[in-house]
Amino acid sequence: MSIAKASSDNRYTQTEPFFVRWFLIAVALIFLTLFLLLPLGAVFSQAFEKGLTVYLDALKEPDTLSSIKLTLITAAVAVPLNLFFGVTAAWAIAKFNFIGKNLLLTLIDLPFSVSPVISGLIYVLIFGLQGWMGPWLQEHDIKIVFAVPGIILATIFVTFPFVARELIPLMESQGKEEEEAALVLGATGLQTFFRVTLPNIKWGIIYGVILCNARAMGEFGAVSVVSGHIRGMTNTVPLHVEILYNEYNYTAAFAVASLLAFLALITLAIKTIAEWKVRQQLNNN
Repeated sequence: MSIAKASSDNRYTQTEPFFVRWFLIAVALIFLTLFLLLPLGAVFSQAFEKGLTVYLDALKEPDTLSSIKLTLITAAVAVPLNLFFGVTAAWAIAKFNFIGKNLLLTLIDLPFSVSPVISGLIYVLIFGLQGWMGPWLQEHDIKIVFAVPGIILATIFVTFPFVARELIPLMESQGKEEEEAALVLGATGLQTFFRVTLPNIKWGIIYGVILCNARAMGEFGAVSVVSGHIRGMTNTVPLHVEILYNEYNYTAAFAVASLLAFLALITLAIKTIAEWKVRQQLNNN
């Protein structure tokens, strides 16, 4: 942001009446309190309602540990794959012109416009027993739907835009000059990427990975369709919370849900730092 624009913005805010500014702030605070702080407080209050011992016992329950393990495995596979795709796609889109570039951008945004439930259903129609590949998979004893591979595939689909969508505007704003200078000086393509491009986008990568990881661990819709809800085997943390709640085991449900709340708070903190760093890079460019 230029100094002239900043001064113009300051003059605009100073001309607003005092009560208008405080009214807008009050409305924002009320909405944050009603729709964020109160629900978040309710989760933790319900989780610790019967004491720390009951809270820890709920987290040590075998089905809970199994859901946590599956959630971590899913994120450990989905996030690196999306990181590789996101960096590759962003580098191609930001640094090169090619036929189908706009189509690639549209396809990257596809998971944002498709309901997660629909994306999960698509995998059932393709890999399910009555799906296109169902008979072949059954013949070779390969399980995708209602098993861990299906959960991972569904999670990858709903999370793959995050890294790419964070890196594309950042890399476009940086231009091609530094990479072209490195190539002129004799650097190879990989040397240019690792020594020039990567250091300039590291905070954008962190920002995208954090969002991708949070969505991977908290995804419910797509995973719910392909998991089969097999307790202790194909239930991730969000699905396990649903089961506990439906069984009226509220303390355990909120205890497990608090793990996702902790993840959200940690994600928010790291996201804020990464976002500030990315904004600094954009302003410097």
